[in-house]
Amino acid sequence: MKEFSHDVKGLAESMRTALQESLSDKNAVTILSTDSVGSAVGSDTWLKSFRAIALGLVAMLLYIWFRFWSLSYGMGAVIALFHDAIVILFVFLLLDKEISINVIAAILAILGYSINDTIVIFNRIRDNIKAMHNVPITQIVNVSINQTLRRTILTSFSTALVVVSLFVLGGETLRDLSLALLVGIVFGTYSSIYIASPIMLLLYKEAK
Repeated sequence: MKEFSHDVKGLAESMRTALQESLSDKNAVTILSTDSVGSAVGSDTWLKSFRAIALGLVAMLLYIWFRFWSLSYGMGAVIALFHDAIVILFVFLLLDKEISINVIAAILAILGYSINDTIVIFNRIRDNIKAMHNVPITQIVNVSINQTLRRTILTSFSTALVVVSLFVLGGETLRDLSLALLVGIVFGTYSSIYIASPIMLLLYKEAK
């Protein structure tokens, strides 16, 4: 009989033969249809996924730029979001885990979560710039981060509790999704404070 090592129809035929051998009626098993997902489809899905991430970053750059009327804010936010996505991908590669569509969806969710925290900090910085006259911008940024730090920690902690529960109790189906979300929450909180704000400060000083 012809060998079917990589052929879905051959695999289906082998399964039918094995089932028939265990049944008295040799015609009891019938193959109605066979389907497969080839590498071309997988590559197309990957391309669309990363295209969605890239478009999301561009859209957020434009949104922050027009919201604060400053490219420095937009660049700080986007570089922080890019950092979050890269860290999640790096962790999955380090753990030798599959980067599936669920993981890509988790990355997109984390981008939305992280940008919200960054906007809160940037709003406080903008308000303090207007209120604190003749104060160095570095001091204003430091004060603004301290003012929003409690809110940032409490929000991240409460969200992480839910994701940890999902990771522990959700089963294997949701394990990779919850792991990506958990890594994103931790590093998204870090990037909002230690990446987005310093990048904004660097570009803001250069603009001045």
